[in-house]
Parts: sequence; structure tokens; C-alpha cells
Amino acid sequence: MVLLVSLLVLSLFCLSNCEGSGWPSPDYYPSSRVGSLHFSQGFRNLWGSGFKSLRDYRSGYFGTSVKLQPGYTAGIITSFYLSNSEDFPGHHDEIDIEFLGTTLGKPYVLQTNVYMKGSGDDHIIGREMQFHLWFDPTKGFHNYAILWNPNEIIFFVDDVPIRRYPKKSDATFPQRPMYVYGSIWDASSWATEDGRIKADYKYQPFVGKYKNFKIGGCTTNDNPSCRPPSGSSSRSGGLSRQQNDAMEWVQRNYKVYDYCRDPQRDRTHTPEC
Repeated sequence: MVLLVSLLVLSLFCLSNCEGSGWPSPDYYPSSRVGSLHFSQGFRNLWGSGFKSLRDYRSGYFGTSVKLQPGYTAGIITSFYLSNSEDFPGHHDEIDIEFLGTTLGKPYVLQTNVYMKGSGDDHIIGREMQFHLWFDPTKGFHNYAILWNPNEIIFFVDDVPIRRYPKKSDATFPQRPMYVYGSIWDASSWATEDGRIKADYKYQPFVGKYKNFKIGGCTTNDNPSCRPPSGSSSRSGGLSRQQNDAMEWVQRNYKVYDYCRDPQRDRTHTPEC
């Protein structure tokens, strides 16, 4: 089954299966521990170019396979994320995977980000880490996932961990329940080269394809003893040695921005750095 949702020139497809692989190979594959959902089992169409999970979650593994549009996509963001912005407007929490649109011949940027209690609203205090990918995300479907539990957030690409954000204090970690979202939208004010290059609608429609939805988590109504899937073979949480090696390889070769290493950022707002 194919689900097509569109808003003017923005289009988004949802399909049912998955393929995608990456290198280096970790020793643990969290996506294999969570079954796939048919779109209607876990999500509903929210607006013309977006979708939202049917339930909110207080922890879990959340993944999907995405194929991005080739060519000129500057200013356009294709995203998969957790948020409670509808429940807490003006002071919400959010965990993001965002693909920042690009120009002809330049690679996509995958941005990971974490907001908590409104730091992404009126006064933006993002915790961005950005990457290029070791494959062409327009050539096929690849798996992207967020693992969020009470102690850490881990971002995965094809089961390779690319970023781990551990909880260091209540003030720097999202803890309120969130829904799962996906969307494609015009963010010309900042998405490509800090907003210097805008969306050009002569390249419409802009398309993102999603399939192989995975949710393995604890909803707000689940028993307090509920535990989300593990992100590694380590019983103590975190990542195994091989997973850490894989993550270090990605960050050494493909990381293009880290908020903790930006000399222009005010570190008093990001004490975890």
C-alpha cells in the first residue's frame, strides 16, 4: 500500500517495506528487535505533508526508512522526529532527525537536534550535530532511528550509531511524553547555508518517501515497569565497544558541525558540553 499526502507542491509517500544498509557494521542491530508497522497501525495524516503517531510515548525506539529526492532541494527539510509541541506550545521538547535540502551536486546534511522545555521556541537553544552520509540517500531507502530512554538518546543510520546524547541533568534532557512525527516543509530561512539559498519552486514537487515504520516503546498509559528496547548488547546501557568504534568512525569522517565545538555558542546555555 502507498499513502500519498500532499500540500501544494510538497509531497510525501509512505510505503510498507524496507531496505538499506550502511558501513561500518556494528555488532548489534536494534532495528531487528522491533517489528514493522503498517502506516495506519501507528500513524495518521496530520496535514498535507506530515503525519503523527496515534499515541504518545515516554520512551522507545522509533524508526523509518527514507529515500530523499535528488537534485535541487535547497530550503526544504524532510524530517522524522519526536515532539510535544501541540501539548506544550511555547515550551515543548523535541528530538529531531532532519535532512537539510541542498543544491545540485552537493550532498544532503543530516541534522540531529535535541530541544527541551521551550529551548527551541522563542529563544532557540538547539543542540545540533550535523553529518554528511557515507552513501547517497537519494539512490535508495535507508533506515533512520531515534532511541530515547530515561538515560540517553541515540541516533542511528542503518543501525550504525552516529550520535549519543547522555542524560547529564534533568535540565538538559527531555523527559515529558512525545508523539512521533514526519514532515516535509519549507525552511528557507535557515535550512541551506544558513538561509542564504532559498527554496526554488521551479523544481517542484519536492518529495520524500517513507516506509518500514517501527515503534517499540512505552506509552503514557503503559505500566511504569515498561522498558524500551535496548540500543546495544551492553546490559548497562550506552554502546558496546564495536558500536562506539563505528560511531567514532562516522564522527571522524562525516561530522560537519557540533554545537559543543562552535566558538560562537554561549556555553552557559549548554552546560552538558
